[in-house]
Amino acid sequence: MKITVALFVCAFALASAHAQMQELPIPFAPVDEGANDASWQAYKARLLAALEKKNRQALIAAIDPNVDNGPEIKRGVSEFRRRWDLDKDKSPMWEELRKALSLGGAYVKNARGQRRFCTPYVAAKWPTTHDPFAFGAITARDVLVKSEPSSESRTLGTLTHFVVKVEDWEVADKTLGFSQKWTKIRLREGGAGYVPEEQIRSPIEHMACFSGEGGPWRLISFTAGHLPE
Repeated sequence: MKITVALFVCAFALASAHAQMQELPIPFAPVDEGANDASWQAYKARLLAALEKKNRQALIAAIDPNVDNGPEIKRGVSEFRRRWDLDKDKSPMWEELRKALSLGGAYVKNARGQRRFCTPYVAAKWPTTHDPFAFGAITARDVLVKSEPSSESRTLGTLTHFVVKVEDWEVADKTLGFSQKWTKIRLREGGAGYVPEEQIRSPIEHMACFSGEGGPWRLISFTAGHLPE
C-alpha cells in the first residue's frame, strides 16, 4: 500500500511538473522555407500588391478556382467572395491575408500527402506539445512585456520569438479612448504581463496555403486552423 501511494505521489508530481513546464515560454524562431524560391517570391509580391491596392481582379487571378473554404463549406471562388464580403473595401480579408503573408511560411503535407506552402509559420510549424487554444507565439524581436495594459506602465522584460501561455487575447488599454489592444500572458515567474496584440499570434488564426505544382502558384486555402485536402 505504501509503495502504491508513493508511486501515485511520484506520478502526480511528474504530471504537475510537466504541466508547469508546458506553461513556461519556449523558443519558437520564425522560419521561411520559401525565401529562396524565386517563383514563390514573385507570386507573393504580386499578391501583396493586389491586397494593398484592393485589386479584386488581380486577387481572383491568384486564387485556385477550386479553393478550399473550410470543412463542410462549398469550394470555389464564388463562395470565397461571399464568405469574405470581397465586394466591399472594408472586407477583413485584405488585412487578414496580408498579415498571414507578412510572416514566413513552411512546406507541409495534407492528409493525401500533397505538398503545400503555408503561411504564417506560426500555424505551419506549431509545436504539437502545446495546446493551440491556450498558447500564442511572440512574432517580433524585443517585445516589451508590460505590468499593465498600457505603454506607460512598468516594463517587466522583453521577449523575442517565444511560445507563451495566454490568459486573455484582447484587453483594452488602461487609458480610456486609446485604441491599443493588449494580450495578457503568463510569465515564467508565475505572474502575468501584457504585450501588444499585434506582436503575438494564435496558431488557430487564418492560415493561407498555396500550391505551385503543375502550374503557376495559386492560393488553395485560407481558413482558420484547417489544412487543405
